[in-house]
Amino acid sequence: MMHVRLSLLFVFALATAAVATVPTRPNIVFILADDLGYADLGCYGQTKIRTPNLDRLASEGTRFTQFYAGASVCAPSRCVLLTGKHTGHARIRANGPRVGGQTEYFGEGAMRLSLTDEDRTVAEALRASGYATAAIGKWGLGEPSTPGTPNRRGFDLWFGYLNQNHAAYYYTDYLWRDDRKEPIPENAGGRRSRYTHDLFADEAVAFLRRKHEKPFFLYLAFTIPHRRFEVPALGAYSGESWPDEAKIYAAMVTRLDRDVGRVLDTLGERGLAANTALFFTSDNGGERKAFDPVFRSHGPWRGTKGSHYEGGLRVPMLVRWPGTVPAGRISDAVGWFADMFPTMLAVAGDTAPDAALDGFNLLPTLIGGDQPALRARTLYWENPARELAQAARRGPWKAVRAHPQAPLELYRLDTDPGETRDLAAAHPDLVNEFRAHFTAAHTPSPHWPSSP
Repeated sequence: MMHVRLSLLFVFALATAAVATVPTRPNIVFILADDLGYADLGCYGQTKIRTPNLDRLASEGTRFTQFYAGASVCAPSRCVLLTGKHTGHARIRANGPRVGGQTEYFGEGAMRLSLTDEDRTVAEALRASGYATAAIGKWGLGEPSTPGTPNRRGFDLWFGYLNQNHAAYYYTDYLWRDDRKEPIPENAGGRRSRYTHDLFADEAVAFLRRKHEKPFFLYLAFTIPHRRFEVPALGAYSGESWPDEAKIYAAMVTRLDRDVGRVLDTLGERGLAANTALFFTSDNGGERKAFDPVFRSHGPWRGTKGSHYEGGLRVPMLVRWPGTVPAGRISDAVGWFADMFPTMLAVAGDTAPDAALDGFNLLPTLIGGDQPALRARTLYWENPARELAQAARRGPWKAVRAHPQAPLELYRLDTDPGETRDLAAAHPDLVNEFRAHFTAAHTPSPHWPSSP
């Protein structure tokens, strides 16, 4: 349930103290990386991969150290982000359903589940509030000709990959523009001339340079550094003694950083920076890679993408809104993707509560305040792809269960961030509370038959 702790008048009164002129209808840019590790950025401790623009973003805004994805894999995490519902009752809870769904448009027989007309997205809410909306990059929430495509889920403009398997082909010979295929002739017949990430960056810059009569919401879902590991040039990493894939990965992250810099520069050139709330994060934790020891992408966390340990769920989150979001601040407030729907609505000036949402409005935290309720609530994740795996966090406590018959593991993150000491035996009351929450938070789905 969404909780709004401050009235719109009070929120913007606080913001007024920081700026001479308060934007009444700010633009919103949300940039999502794909499988970026928590510690792949310099501002999160990376020492070998160069990320000057994202480090600049951190210095000009607020860096969150306890922020979580909506799920540990792609499609459900994006579903949580855009619908504001956690995986216990969201429509899409894993990358593919075990029952139902449809054969994906791209690929060889994998099943996909698409959003329906009942799944209201933040883009639909913002468009109804008067925003122009655009989605660029990777979608993963609706196959062609379904109600789940971006144009039917609130976006005026759409350019990118509909299907997440297709999105791994950086030299594909087509992308989707709105409801039609747009050929990339330079890549036809197996040629490799146009790197699709670059097309997305160009499209985003072109969108920002347009004359906008309305405030806008740009959802820029970049596809790198997701595997396949390929990039047009290694750049500064060509001479490193690392494994070849490590050099490619570093070049992909730095290319991502370069194009975030292009977005920042374009906002500045167009005089939009002060009137734009910009978010940057990753869809889930980084993937397990043979060259992980080179970069230690997962930082101190246990697990990787696909895991309910911190390495699969904890992600970087940077927020910049000059004059409103404090610059250079580091926040240990606990947030997650379900918070983004109500938070972006609040940024847009709409603070009407919506009982269908599972997140909190984080705007009071973004502008430098404290929200004690964030420490008392319980975050919940599940992955029913094989058996029903579940996890939850409340305050410093984290509970993980591999399947309904497995023992529940209990960790205290403030003293054991690496989740190395299972404290379940010492805290039976907490174990029972989390076990009850696992049952209450899970709504059965016909697409993933399982029982808690």
